[in-house]
Amino acid sequence: MFKKETEYALRSLIYIQVQNLEKKRPGIIEIASEIDAPFPFTAKILQRLVRAGFIESMKGKNGGFYFNPKKPELTLKEVIFSIEGEKAYTGCGLGLSSCDDTCHCPIHNSFSLIREETDKLISEETIQKLAKKKTVSVDIVLNRL
Repeated sequence: MFKKETEYALRSLIYIQVQNLEKKRPGIIEIASEIDAPFPFTAKILQRLVRAGFIESMKGKNGGFYFNPKKPELTLKEVIFSIEGEKAYTGCGLGLSSCDDTCHCPIHNSFSLIREETDKLISEETIQKLAKKKTVSVDIVLNRL
């Protein structure tokens, strides 16, 4: 459903938060390994997430990536939109340039329902909530089963 970059970003953020809950700050090599992603691509994604202000990084012996606990929880929507833009949720389901309520494609009404439900999910769900779900589902997200 999402670009690989978005998938890796979400998985990275969940992994970082899980580690932060255990008072650890994971590094790039560890994160790439745990989410089963290529190291160079993971490094690029993490750099982008730091620049976006979603996470912070610290160099040195006790360094690594971490969430600033003073910041509000990070929604999936914020991450997805920062990488993919809003077009995935505002554009036509068939990719047509002109599709709206007055002049629409054959799947417009059905796709609108899917878009609304997806928007609700990604707006309400946060990285922090997902990381706190200490269940098999977190391991599935991180490819650790």
